[in-house]
Amino acid sequence: MNSTATHHMMNKTTRHAAKTKDMPEMPAHTRANYAQQSPELLTKLTELLIATRASAIEEPIRDLVAIRASQLNGCTFCLDMHVKQAKIHGEHELRLYHLAAWRDSTLFAPRERAALAWTEVLTKLPEQGVPDELYERVRTQLSEKEISDLTFIVTVINSWNRLNVGFKPAPGSTDAKYGLEKAALS
Repeated sequence: MNSTATHHMMNKTTRHAAKTKDMPEMPAHTRANYAQQSPELLTKLTELLIATRASAIEEPIRDLVAIRASQLNGCTFCLDMHVKQAKIHGEHELRLYHLAAWRDSTLFAPRERAALAWTEVLTKLPEQGVPDELYERVRTQLSEKEISDLTFIVTVINSWNRLNVGFKPAPGSTDAKYGLEKAALS
């Protein structure tokens, strides 16, 4: 190969690297696409998700629960999605920043703290199960119906987290489909 051809190839490679270095291309799914492989099961999980929206737990708490469980489970896809949804629903950014350290923050109401404590214990189940003391503490803020509904909400987000951690869809890959670009966080 002559020096002109080598120079041309190097320039082409350098231009390509400059275009892609800031924004690497990732496939929408780096593993199997569970939506295509198990559509009937995905439909049932989605129906359960939709049913939780009519629960006794209000949307702002549902948003916090989805984000916190996704943080604990290391689900970048779900974390990306639920932070954007919370922002669209009117959640304050500072509370989103404080969520990982909610126990030390003054930004969360007692009812939210109870929901977050319940979320954490159900997401990272202790070997000896859920302590009675924690249940009683949560019970001071939430009714039995609300605790039951919250448990289904936690179950659903943990299911989504496990699917998305296992199959690794690219964070943000469904933003257009669900209108999440409105969050203006990209």
